[in-house]
Amino acid sequence: QLQLAESGGGLVQPGGSLRLSCVASGFTLDYFAIAWFRQAPGKEREEVSCISADGGSTTSADSVKGRFSISRHNANGTLSLQMNNLKPDDTAVYYCAATGGGTTSLAKYYSHWGQGTQVTVSS
Repeated sequence: QLQLAESGGGLVQPGGSLRLSCVASGFTLDYFAIAWFRQAPGKEREEVSCISADGGSTTSADSVKGRFSISRHNANGTLSLQMNNLKPDDTAVYYCAATGGGTTSLAKYYSHWGQGTQVTVSS
């Protein structure tokens, strides 16, 4: 069974940091572009950052540029999102997702999704 599983979410104060991880099972991530999405209550799911299959290309939403960094480790099938200088607006459920196509910000093209991990930024 093809699965993605996120971890690393939690409660953090504004200005703090968290590192999210995503692990694949049942398939290899080597040939998939991977992304982190997030969805806050009452808002649409939005892409945070994505990375190409070979790791050579990344994109990030303007709201997180300079604060979040995406990376992948194909050898052990993991994806990471380092989040620094977190803000209350970053509060959301964060999902990792994989697509067999190229990098895209459109959720509909991602065929594999994790269950999500909650990130709450609050004092």
